[in-house]
Amino acid sequence: MVKNDRWIREMASKGTITPFDADQVRKGVISYGVSSYGYDMRIADEFKIFEAKENAVIDPKNFDKTHFVDFKGDICIIPPNSYVLGRSLEYFKIPRDVLVICLGKSTYARRGVIVNVTPLEPEWEGYITVEISNTAPVPVKLYSNEGLAQLIFLGASEICEKSYADKAGKYQAQKGITLPKT
Repeated sequence: MVKNDRWIREMASKGTITPFDADQVRKGVISYGVSSYGYDMRIADEFKIFEAKENAVIDPKNFDKTHFVDFKGDICIIPPNSYVLGRSLEYFKIPRDVLVICLGKSTYARRGVIVNVTPLEPEWEGYITVEISNTAPVPVKLYSNEGLAQLIFLGASEICEKSYADKAGKYQAQKGITLPKT
């Protein structure tokens, strides 16, 4: 069952989303906050911008962090046909009976920007590391502290046997942009 805005406000009052906006903020910004059946998260002002190196191969089992340049600012420029890593402005604590799916906002999608986040499992917590791809042949602006993606909260009919916390997941309680781990 998809959780509605009333449920999201109730869970947020228990520390599920921090900081939390109870209404959808729209005036002069890319919207964020509570929506009918989800929460539009914001992107923080810190990024890791991918920098292609000649003859480089990205290996998820042996990741070279020198492929990224750190950047902090109000506007991040995503190079053409490239990507950046960012993190949510909000810190999330997912309840044991909930799974969260993240989808990019149409404001960016219609400009060739794809937002990729794996599902937030029951009892996962932390800042969400987000991969943001620019599929356009020209640079794209990304606005810090504004909406980036919508989270859809799915309630379970039963509590899971083993949560992300029970498994001591490798991305539990991440505080910043977290690179791949094996």
